Amino acid sequence: MRMLGTGTTARLSCAMLLASLAGCSGGSGGGSDGGGVVSAPEAPTPTPSPTPTPSSTPTPPPTGAVIAPLGLPRIIMLDDTLLTSLKNQLAANAPAAVRFKQSVDLQVANSNVYGMEPWHVALMGQVTGMASYCTYAVAKTDAYVASEEALIAASKTPVVAGDSYLEVGGYIGNMAMVYDWCRSSMTTAQRTRWKDFGNQAVWNVWNPAKAKWGTRTVAWSGWSVDNPSNNYYYSFLRATMLLGLATYGENDMAGGWLTQFRTTKIENQLIPTFNADLTGGGSREGTGYGVAMKDLFELYDWWERSTGERLASRTPHTLASLPWMVHAIVPTLDRITPTGDHARDSQALLFDYHRDYLQKLATLYPGERISGVVKTLLGQSSVPAMTQHFMRYSDYLYGLTAITARPLTELSTAYWGAGTGSFSMRSDWTTTAAYANFICGPYTESHAHQDRGSFVLFKGNWLAYDANLDSHSGLSQAQAYHNTVRFETSTGGTIGQAFDASCNMAALANTPNWTYALADISPMYKSGVTKSEREFVFIKPATFVVYDRAQTSDANARRIFTMNFPKAPTISGNLLSLVLGANRLDMRRIVPAGGTPATTLWKTVNSTDFVASTTSARVDLVETGAGGRSEFLNVIGLDGSVSQAVSSDAAGQTGTTITLADGRTVTLRFNQNSRGGTIEIKSAGGAVLESRALPTTVEAPPIYAN
Repeated sequence: MRMLGTGTTARLSCAMLLASLAGCSGGSGGGSDGGGVVSAPEAPTPTPSPTPTPSSTPTPPPTGAVIAPLGLPRIIMLDDTLLTSLKNQLAANAPAAVRFKQSVDLQVANSNVYGMEPWHVALMGQVTGMASYCTYAVAKTDAYVASEEALIAASKTPVVAGDSYLEVGGYIGNMAMVYDWCRSSMTTAQRTRWKDFGNQAVWNVWNPAKAKWGTRTVAWSGWSVDNPSNNYYYSFLRATMLLGLATYGENDMAGGWLTQFRTTKIENQLIPTFNADLTGGGSREGTGYGVAMKDLFELYDWWERSTGERLASRTPHTLASLPWMVHAIVPTLDRITPTGDHARDSQALLFDYHRDYLQKLATLYPGERISGVVKTLLGQSSVPAMTQHFMRYSDYLYGLTAITARPLTELSTAYWGAGTGSFSMRSDWTTTAAYANFICGPYTESHAHQDRGSFVLFKGNWLAYDANLDSHSGLSQAQAYHNTVRFETSTGGTIGQAFDASCNMAALANTPNWTYALADISPMYKSGVTKSEREFVFIKPATFVVYDRAQTSDANARRIFTMNFPKAPTISGNLLSLVLGANRLDMRRIVPAGGTPATTLWKTVNSTDFVASTTSARVDLVETGAGGRSEFLNVIGLDGSVSQAVSSDAAGQTGTTITLADGRTVTLRFNQNSRGGTIEIKSAGGAVLESRALPTTVEAPPIYAN
């Protein structure tokens, strides 16, 4: 079993855990467990007797998992090194331990601390051995169960079923942990009631059409019970795993829950899905709802500490999610790139959840170099410790004290997450670096947006961004809120990007002088759009070139180059400029040479989501006619990186020659009728530093710079 804060590994002792059993390969620690499969056709029947009757043929736990005898605290407390560490931290008045205990004590003193749960209190009971903590945790949890029982008796649906069972992991998981850690403070009758209520809730999750409460069938949608890429799924797993672990040996259904968690869902569903769909880590729900994967990573950790079996390494997705999240954080280390819905905080500020996400992953991989980078990053970030009482447990359980800190510069400056379509890049690892995120991948989750082919730019501030950052909801998914080429029919109808479609990243590279991406966005459109391709070049340290090929089947359809800014920029001819404090963006339009961009304040379009004080604006350049074909070529300089940019075409190519502030010149030419092109870089003295064709294949950057 992996120990907290160390890179060493030990195994649960067969003699220690199963002294009363014949061996370690199966069996349970006393009591009846024969749960069978959870797809049983009927809902669970409450146990008629408060005293469990041992079974002669208990259902064994899943292969590879060792379940401790009944009566021992099983959930993570079997890790002696962890428990010793928690006790030592408290004895030494370590900041994380003191802060967590302060929060727990506030809660016990009836302060009703937001988000604090009884299991937090029960955890402190395990660490201190003080029975008063368990007395509180049991009383609070029993009151919750009683309130749910009252609703069921009144033929009402209990709270746990709300919002398609979204919070079942919190409610049943809490109940299970208190059950496990405070067993000696409970009565037999309480254990029976909690067990029966938990069985019904978890059974209902996995049997939505037959879900029952009392004598009523209360069917529900079954939203995401078979979708491991959705945040609801991790809540379902949490309830199932923890109920099975806590009640194994005195719950006829516990063995089935463990099998449902470990085999049916993790082994047969989640692992194959992640391996096939989520190469490069992260979540297709984006950086908002996708942070819910922190709860999955916690389950990996808790299963390992509780059973001795490591799940984290069963899929490369787990480790890959470390660089995926690190590269989603902007250079100032206080915000994340805003992809997908951001309902909790539309500004995408770095928060406890992101700290928690990274801490759990680093603890799962304490020996990896990137875990040392994470330690440094979190220490320098805007969230050097948890800000919320209910998250303080994470700093206590997942402190990175034993991990050796490493500099951020050990990482490459770009990262490609093929499964999510996220390509992040920066000029360097300083706080003043230029940063961009470019999206080209599958659009398969309800919290994702129609933003394939879009990009955002950051240098000190968001300069070109997702307009949701200034919205009230953070939930506007349409293309117009993102920096894309979008399409409208000749009659004004929107040609939206199609769900369950995928943008194809056709080429990609990261070199010392430039970074390149070629996105084929055409497959995102079911009709009306015959070509949508974007070539995106980052000339380091702070210049971006964006070239688009756009073609519609209807020559009179509208092809619209769209950019979003925190406030309306100034536009003079083909130069667009935005100044925000000490930072600025200048965009020089090369192609088309004519046309007048239109600026729209978002508050005039959507006054509900954008309040009167909002300054965010969208700039559109519209093209029609020309046989349905358009090219857009724009050069963007941040903080004065570009002195001049002029047209520089060649036969069959559209191009620009850029004079950089450091004296270098860059000539980029893009093929008009096929993908790709050429790049040439000259020194200030005119010497050719580099001259080559743009890449034609995907060359994913390595994790580390060296």
